[in-house]
Amino acid sequence: MIIEETKVSILEQVFTKINPIKNKNEKKQIKLIVGLGNPEKKYDNTYHNLGFIFVDNLAKKLNINIKKKECKALTGEGFIEREETAINSKTGKIETRKIRNKIILAKPQTFMNLSGEAVLSLIKKYKISLDKILIVLDDIDIDVGTYRYRENGSAGTHNGLRNIVLNLKSTDFKRLRIGIGKSEKMDLVDYVLSKISKENMEKIQQAIDRASEYIIDLVS
Repeated sequence: MIIEETKVSILEQVFTKINPIKNKNEKKQIKLIVGLGNPEKKYDNTYHNLGFIFVDNLAKKLNINIKKKECKALTGEGFIEREETAINSKTGKIETRKIRNKIILAKPQTFMNLSGEAVLSLIKKYKISLDKILIVLDDIDIDVGTYRYRENGSAGTHNGLRNIVLNLKSTDFKRLRIGIGKSEKMDLVDYVLSKISKENMEKIQQAIDRASEYIIDLVS
């Protein structure tokens, strides 16, 4: 996956008064990240719980505790920081300041097929517009060890995503799909609910780490 990076000249850095690394776009902002999965212990480390695994991984990176029970979900709040460079209009010196963006992480406790109930409840409570939410889920149509980010799109065959579309009455929200591939030896339902193999877990963890950094960069 190639992530484009905007390069700015030194003169542009001085006269535009913005961070030369970041090119913020309002529609790219994310306030709520929801990982999909099933809440019972027996579903831990299964392919269908990659949304939960991703959110837990992101929470660890951001030092966020996901333990608050609300809106049919477990949630945690924290901040993603970035540095912004600008010229002090009084001194004429280039200064760097830290910008903190608040983020909410959530894991629905409704079971996968009713994920939309928790998502709808959360966006109503926190008054978050659809373009500022990100849904993280597993995807059988993407190879293990890869991920795909989209601004919007159809629900496809994923029951959790379908229920979210049903409750929100819209497909205009961001989604991050993490590939789990398919099994030639197992029925689809049995496969997604099975424990992730050691070999695949290593590939998936690498994909989650890359995707986490990508989302942090996107939000910051």
